[in-house]
Amino acid sequence: MMAFNLGSLSPATLMAVTKKGGEPKGGLKVVGGAGCGGGGEFPSFLPKEVENIKDPFARSLAQRIQRLPVKAGFPEHFIMSSCVQPLMQSEETNPVVLLHCFDSSCLEWRRVYPLLEEAGLEAWAIDVLGWGFSDLAEKLPPCNAVSKRHHLYQLWKSYIKRPMILVGPSLGSSVAIDFTANYPEAVEKLVLINPSVYAEGTGNLAKLPKVIAYAGVSLLKTFPLRFYANILAFNNISLSRGLDWTNVGRLHCHMPWWKDATVNFMVSGGYNVISQINQVKQKTLIICGENDKIVSKKLTLRLYCELLNATLRVVPDSGHLPHVEKPKCVAKLIADFAQGHII
Repeated sequence: MMAFNLGSLSPATLMAVTKKGGEPKGGLKVVGGAGCGGGGEFPSFLPKEVENIKDPFARSLAQRIQRLPVKAGFPEHFIMSSCVQPLMQSEETNPVVLLHCFDSSCLEWRRVYPLLEEAGLEAWAIDVLGWGFSDLAEKLPPCNAVSKRHHLYQLWKSYIKRPMILVGPSLGSSVAIDFTANYPEAVEKLVLINPSVYAEGTGNLAKLPKVIAYAGVSLLKTFPLRFYANILAFNNISLSRGLDWTNVGRLHCHMPWWKDATVNFMVSGGYNVISQINQVKQKTLIICGENDKIVSKKLTLRLYCELLNATLRVVPDSGHLPHVEKPKCVAKLIADFAQGHII
């Protein structure tokens, strides 16, 4: 398969190349349109705080975020759902669909996404319902696990339409397992990164009075708490990078509906996928950060043993988010797994 450096090309340039020389070789075809970004401007729906971000990878990927209409739970209602859509569609491998951690966004994939495109993969970075940058201000839908699953299925059914390699980091692994257990036909393979799958939902947080729940969520948004979470999540980053990555990680918290959506998820009980693990029959790659301080290695090994068809790989010198810290290593693992080089 040929590799195309797509991240540096605008959709208009790609379309011009295609018209002049026909379809690109290597089983790829152009699917992105003019709405895919690349013109150096941020989408108008992103919070204004995006301008404060310095990370060039985050800025570049943010410019490509768009909203697609996704059917909601009742007829003729659609949610304008945020994601990064691929510029190319691969005919040689199934699409790679990237979820994100708890209370995060597709910007989590800022450093891996361009590498997957360079490897010739069709990659989608999806914002899970209730997080990210979708348009939920007019009518907030339920943001519980069932609604998140249904929303992802409708997006897959409308746009992706082929069995996918579904990638979930941390709590995103619970999202991925829950989805796969309910829609096995939509998933070819799974990639789980430092998987958080043994929590029994949000526990006592689901029983909190709304006033206390909102106070807790307000604290969750604060810069000091997010910065401390970064210290735990990453193996070894500089102060300046930690400060900037904190701004990236909390950008979605400035969406007007974020607080309501987060409380809604909290009081719904969250994810409890323990009973679904043995329902997953798909080949699964587990990626573990060598120095993860958040998910214990015992639980990672437990999941490896309980899954029917799993392979485990360790990323050296990385913490809870190896796809941010060690993007080349993680991108290669995902690409090799998607292309059948890891059995």
